[in-house]
Amino acid sequence: MVYLDLNPTNLAAEHICCAFSDKKCAAGYAAKKQWLSTQFNQGYAFRRLDERAKVFIEYGPAETAWVPLEAPNYFMLGCFWVSGKYKGQGHGKALLQSVIQAANEQGKTGLVTVVGTKKRHFMSDTKWLLRQGFEVTDELDYGFQLIALDLKQPQSQPAFRPSVRSGQCKFKKGIAVYYTNRCPFSEFHVQQSLRETAARRKLALHLVHLNTLSKARSAPTPATIFSLFLDGQFITTDLSVCLDARFDRIVAASQ
Repeated sequence: MVYLDLNPTNLAAEHICCAFSDKKCAAGYAAKKQWLSTQFNQGYAFRRLDERAKVFIEYGPAETAWVPLEAPNYFMLGCFWVSGKYKGQGHGKALLQSVIQAANEQGKTGLVTVVGTKKRHFMSDTKWLLRQGFEVTDELDYGFQLIALDLKQPQSQPAFRPSVRSGQCKFKKGIAVYYTNRCPFSEFHVQQSLRETAARRKLALHLVHLNTLSKARSAPTPATIFSLFLDGQFITTDLSVCLDARFDRIVAASQ
């Protein structure tokens, strides 16, 4: 198993696993690479299998994570994905172990990540991570947990920031979406698919691009890759809700 670490030198020439052959998401793909290029000097890491595959893990210091949480001296796990024929070959454990090794070398207290109390899009497998030793340190009543793997005794437990406690946003009429360029798929579906879907339903549409660290860390959702609210209430992290054929069904299932 050969893994490759992306860095400012090789980023332009190497793929980032997701959307590498999806032409309609080319702008989002470029935006994700641009975002990565700004994060490497903050200690961010992107490690992937040295194949044309979706097998990778992202992580960085929790203090500069684009997520509303407080976890001093932890590494925050971002996207962590092993897909298709590569499942069941030990890649997940190998990638996780590499982050644990880096955390120990840098004197980190542990690892932390946001997961769903049920399966959430763009989030890691909660049950699998709990089997690896992660434990719940905070929970939101609309379906999110913060889980941590402690490598030494923490001074305080990782916790969500107050902005995410209510599960509501400031836009009380219509659709509101909060998103970052941490995912190459977001830009196209938010800016094109969802605009069409909202227009067909004559729903007001509020798009909040979390394009700075401070905006992301004060967002009303812990799922800053993509979160959709309807009439002020959190609905889903499922990006396919942007599609006309999926919107009504996903909204109905979430209420």
